Amino acid sequence: MTRIDFHTNIPDKLAYACRLARKAYASKARVVVLAEDAAQAEALNTALWTLADTDFVPHVPAGDPLADQTPVIVTFDEALPLPHHEMLVNLTRRTPALLSQFARVFEIISVDEEDAAAGRQRYVAYKKQNYPLTHFVAGQS
Repeated sequence: MTRIDFHTNIPDKLAYACRLARKAYASKARVVVLAEDAAQAEALNTALWTLADTDFVPHVPAGDPLADQTPVIVTFDEALPLPHHEMLVNLTRRTPALLSQFARVFEIISVDEEDAAAGRQRYVAYKKQNYPLTHFVAGQS
């Protein structure tokens, strides 16, 4: 069953997603980052290119001819084919349609109250479906 990890109180969702993608890539994991819309997907693409001067996180958009060979896929369109289903980083305020196809899902919830409220609703829904859940609050040890 899909394991779902909630990361809440995140001040910058894009930067956080980039760090998760870098960590996944370093551990040889494959990850899909689901953006809210095309603009956020483009901002994420730019952020991954400029993450750090010494880091490179190979990534392409979903549907790219090199997607099956690339460890990080960026998409906002869940209808596009995804070549791997190891990890999903959800930056949206919705439940991903393909949630159960992934071994692990990271729900990234910002400090914005509307985003937090949508995250709480997903948490309750996942709990009712008996998904294994963990919760990490940024800024707390």
